[in-house]
Amino acid sequence: MDTQLIAAIAAGLGVLLIFVALASRGGSVQQRLDTVGIDRRVRSVEEIELQKPLFDRTLRPLTRRLSGVGRKMTSEKKVSRTERRLLMAGYPAGMRTVEFLGFKVVMALLVSAGAFLLFVIVLGNASFGIVATIGGLVLGFLAPEFWLTRRIKGRRKAVLLAVPDTLDLLTISVRAGLGFDAALQKVVEKSKGPLAEEFRRVLSEVRMGKPRRDALRDLADRTEVPALSAFIAAIIQAEQLGVAISKVLVVQSEQLRIERRQRAEEAAAKAPIKMMFPLVGCIFPSLFIVILGPALILIANNMGQGGL
Repeated sequence: MDTQLIAAIAAGLGVLLIFVALASRGGSVQQRLDTVGIDRRVRSVEEIELQKPLFDRTLRPLTRRLSGVGRKMTSEKKVSRTERRLLMAGYPAGMRTVEFLGFKVVMALLVSAGAFLLFVIVLGNASFGIVATIGGLVLGFLAPEFWLTRRIKGRRKAVLLAVPDTLDLLTISVRAGLGFDAALQKVVEKSKGPLAEEFRRVLSEVRMGKPRRDALRDLADRTEVPALSAFIAAIIQAEQLGVAISKVLVVQSEQLRIERRQRAEEAAAKAPIKMMFPLVGCIFPSLFIVILGPALILIANNMGQGGL
């Protein structure tokens, strides 16, 4: 009986010591989470809103409210075209078609209001201010389209530059024994940029049940990069004919390296022509002024003395 009592007291003391040790280790739960770099504090709605980008806090709600106005000012054909262009640009700033149409209206109002304040309120030129306000309205409505075009061109260029290196990594992964989907996953893990994002989307679509060839065709349609489209067409054809994908990847990798070298040679050949315009327009006039300026001054002084 005494032995059981002693064992019970020892067990109780052991549990108590363990509890005291755990309670004295890290203080509160938040302090212990802070030691491992985990933030679990409950933040207020205001703190969460202030941590968002300026565009999300100011312009995005306004674009959503004015999206109906932009939708009424745009035809169905242009709406579908805008949706495709946003897809090709990678949905910059997370904007969808409705938000982009509202963004065009917001930009039109801001530019026209700026022109009105500058020319009518500040300069006091009412007649020209009205014209500038109307012009600012049109310019502000069209400016997002030019911005979107630049984003599409920049994204295409980034994809084109990333294709050879990405294809080399894909070739190495396949020749090492990985399947095509596993090799794509390895490329997505090791690469960054628009092409890696597109491959990540392809893998997500394949996991959701979409045929791989259809997902790859959609990738070619979204990017519209000839080098990538040729690569995807070769992969689809090899899959249909039962050809080893590793051989196709090797051939395509060599072809893309040749095309990259040709693009570099073409850019080097265009460089002298592009350098001619700043040389003729900026450097040569300065040289003429430095070289002929003193002579012209001397001639003018001599003519002035001769006239006297």
